[in-house]
Amino acid sequence: MANKGSINMEIGNDGVAVINMINPPVNALTLTAIEELKRFYQEAIDCDNVKAIVLSGANGRFCGGLDISVMENVHKHGDISLLPDASIGLVVNKIENGKKPSVAAIQGFALGGGLELAMGCSARIAMPKCDLGLPELKLGVIPGCGGTQRLPRLVGTSKAVDMLMSSKTITSEEGKELGLIDAIVSSEELLIVARCWALDIVEGRQPNCNSLEKTDKLGPKDESLEILKSARQRYTVPRYIACLDVIEEGIVAGGYAGVLKEDKVFKELVLSNTAKGLLHAFLSERATTKVPSVTDIGLKPRRIENVAVVGGGLMGSGIATALIISNISVVLKEINHEYLSKALKSVEANLQGFVTRGKLNQDKMKRTLSLLKGTLDYEDLKDVDMVIEAVNENVSLKQSIFEDIEKVCTSECIFASNTSTISLDVIGKRTSSQDRILGIHLFSPAHLMPLVEVVRTETTSPQVIVDVIKFTKILKKVPIVVKNCTGFAVNRSFFPYMQGPDLLANLGVDIFRIDRVITEFGMRLGPFQLQDLTGYGIFLAGVEEFVAAYPDRAFQSPLVQLMVENGREGKKNGKGYYTYNKGSKPEADHSVLQIVEESMRLTNIAPAGKPISVTDEEILEMIFFPVVNEACRVIEEGIVVRASDIDIASVHGFKFPSETGGVMFWADTIGCEYIYSKLKGWYEAYGDFFKPSTFLEQKAAKGLPLVRILEDRVDLTTDTIIESNAEAAGTRSC
Repeated sequence: MANKGSINMEIGNDGVAVINMINPPVNALTLTAIEELKRFYQEAIDCDNVKAIVLSGANGRFCGGLDISVMENVHKHGDISLLPDASIGLVVNKIENGKKPSVAAIQGFALGGGLELAMGCSARIAMPKCDLGLPELKLGVIPGCGGTQRLPRLVGTSKAVDMLMSSKTITSEEGKELGLIDAIVSSEELLIVARCWALDIVEGRQPNCNSLEKTDKLGPKDESLEILKSARQRYTVPRYIACLDVIEEGIVAGGYAGVLKEDKVFKELVLSNTAKGLLHAFLSERATTKVPSVTDIGLKPRRIENVAVVGGGLMGSGIATALIISNISVVLKEINHEYLSKALKSVEANLQGFVTRGKLNQDKMKRTLSLLKGTLDYEDLKDVDMVIEAVNENVSLKQSIFEDIEKVCTSECIFASNTSTISLDVIGKRTSSQDRILGIHLFSPAHLMPLVEVVRTETTSPQVIVDVIKFTKILKKVPIVVKNCTGFAVNRSFFPYMQGPDLLANLGVDIFRIDRVITEFGMRLGPFQLQDLTGYGIFLAGVEEFVAAYPDRAFQSPLVQLMVENGREGKKNGKGYYTYNKGSKPEADHSVLQIVEESMRLTNIAPAGKPISVTDEEILEMIFFPVVNEACRVIEEGIVVRASDIDIASVHGFKFPSETGGVMFWADTIGCEYIYSKLKGWYEAYGDFFKPSTFLEQKAAKGLPLVRILEDRVDLTTDTIIESNAEAAGTRSC
């Protein structure tokens, strides 16, 4: 046996050299591993005793692709020469055209560069239920080792485009049907069959397939080009278009020409701001579950299998849906039969939505609904592992619920509130169970939105936090652990986003222009249309909470109250800043500008009563720089564990464009010196709403970034990243 670190090779008596990738947890391809693969392949090719080669991975996994640290290093130095020569030097020259056939023996998963290695082989033998896919577009790049060329030639253009554009995996069973996998065998048979298959190729009993030269699955050129044309109409983001262009190059000019163009485009994309932002968000998301003095002290999470939800309104029914869809038994508590019946129907409607979208079938829906039980009696909550309170933002009501559940639940039951603004200390004030009280703040709709704020108080025990972090991962949610304060991390950081547009409107900036600028930036809705959809009552209640908590920097205007007084309720009654008619897109209602003018007159903040003149860029800055400013205060006060947690909160909680890496990473691309100078100028012109935070001022003075990537990023150990083969493979590699 030859061993060179993360790769070893063993030559059997049958003349088959088995090259094994060993780099836990996902056998990622480091620069060293790629060079070792080249050397071993060359040794096997040169060795007279070797007839064929089998490529495999250790510890039940084939390969998760290029190690993420390679891309990080390229981003850090801005130097594409730090990328390995894997596409031509390894896959084309050594594996595919190396004069001795290779067979990939796939177990667990082959993702990204791992699948590209396998597709360079003459054949692919896999275990059942392996995950196969090319997720690179999610990280802002395209496959870089021939994936854009070999996948269409193995599964057909249509399916390849679908897999590449969606970044979704398929199973080895589906791969077998499509032609990507040649045979599926048990784990005990995998290497035996792979060795025999390799020898059969040598003896001519199996074809020696060079996938880069295959054309039969591509079909007529015109059909493939039509598929790509159609895809360009659906996928308009530049990197997706670039990927489609590379596929087309191979179809028109041949596979090798496609590989060369793929290599060129990959190197262009890898240094893009989009790739940097998406990679930052990707890694930052996986760091959120690491909490100092909580997750690093040896605590093992306890199982949470039975949960009670108190309150069956919009949030309560959404939470119940999220729980049962994850196979957790739920007792849903309401105050009367009418409300309970409505809540149960809401859950059923949520599940039916999954059926309509093809996420569930009717049989699975029935089994899922069987996990839900409704009740009017607190006694039915006595055996649950956790209670989640999800009633209206009413302090006394929440306090009384916590008192009631403490009387009936076990001494280990976790008490959680889904409050979005009220302090957990206040909610749990009248109980004696302070160590097992915390917040589980989900975002609406709870069964669809991925973020959960896990809110700890000064007395919440580390064990409870560990339990709930694990619980959120079972729900397939992204948790960030935050300390207790009004608004927590997400709503507090984006509190200025509620008020900044209002302030601009009162300075005379056109509200519909504001919405256009914000949506063109990448937000799904402009702030005024968002007010219409969420409801003016929620907006006013939120402002009231924040004004009470942070009066020194709050901006208040009568605009929304004037909207209500003029009979406008937003989408609820079809009349808001926009008009809403069933079956039609919302349309700007310019008659509302009279209400805005009345608000301007009452607030009287516009200089000389005249609208200010601003560029689109200034509108964007005046709305989002105060968000960055408030997030700086959240970081300074230790509300979040690390600055990058704000990025994840902004992307998953407020739908800040993921391509930016999150609001703080975006701010660093602009520079905190510039942000500070702009805020200071607006502060002097328009008041305390724009007053720069001490944290931002200090960072600007020293020229330091807001997100300290090296300090913020924690080691992603095996236990946190291997939750499924597919997710684990994507975690460390691409």
